[in-house]
Amino acid sequence: MSVSASSASTMPTSVESKQDDGPGTVRFTNVQDLLNVIDCTARDSLTVTNVSLNRFTEINYTREEQGRKFRFRDYGSNSQILIITIPIDLHEQLHKLLYDEHIRQVDKRCWKNIGSATRSAQVHSGRSSKEGDSTGGPKPERAAKGAWPTLVIGAGVSQTLGQLRINMRRWFSMSSHEVKIIILAKFDGTKILLEKWEEEMVVNPGATTTRRSLQHQLPVLRQSITITQNATTNPISYNVTRGALVPSFRLLFLRDPGPGEGNLVFSVQALEEYAENIWIEL
Repeated sequence: MSVSASSASTMPTSVESKQDDGPGTVRFTNVQDLLNVIDCTARDSLTVTNVSLNRFTEINYTREEQGRKFRFRDYGSNSQILIITIPIDLHEQLHKLLYDEHIRQVDKRCWKNIGSATRSAQVHSGRSSKEGDSTGGPKPERAAKGAWPTLVIGAGVSQTLGQLRINMRRWFSMSSHEVKIIILAKFDGTKILLEKWEEEMVVNPGATTTRRSLQHQLPVLRQSITITQNATTNPISYNVTRGALVPSFRLLFLRDPGPGEGNLVFSVQALEEYAENIWIEL
């Protein structure tokens, strides 16, 4: 639910609001008004404009002081745009169930859960910050405080797929390509779309071995899986297109697999069970 003109009369008048095709968007004026909007929306995402670095610091301080659970999905001091994740049940299940399956398959002694811990970077003379949904990386390579994850799982209900992809690109670029795999989970009420993104090196025309600056990394969609519900069967069944989800061991752990190790496999059966738990939230 967006903060529409018809509902704005019930909100503090100092919050300017509008309705768009993506997440609800409000113009920041003060922290209390923003908290009121967060409390009144049924969305899992809210875009806040006009957020200077000082205002962002104020919002963060109030969030911590009051023990609020919303997350800062993305913030840029140059754009002054803050995207807030509101952890409604459906949103949390979308990413957490996938991450739980990941954890089930890895050696926990070699993996660090980073979760929604804040990661910041200096980008184009401005400050940017991100807090993920489910994230993690290998130990000891990414065990240090502030290290970037190799795996990011991002979920979206009210956010469009296009907006989730923008967030995906920001993870890769802000981390200076330290993030290696991003899994997007988008639910629109009729289907779940899972996308697995990685990066690959692209060499611009004219590049040579002495002109490495002409190379850059580009996000590439490696897998796209759609899951739908078939309510005509008894019991209800779930259809998974394009097979299992298979994250690369080498990208997750930054090394080749050893004896008894290999790529993780989110089987079709596991994805069917995942979908069943998502539909329960409706």
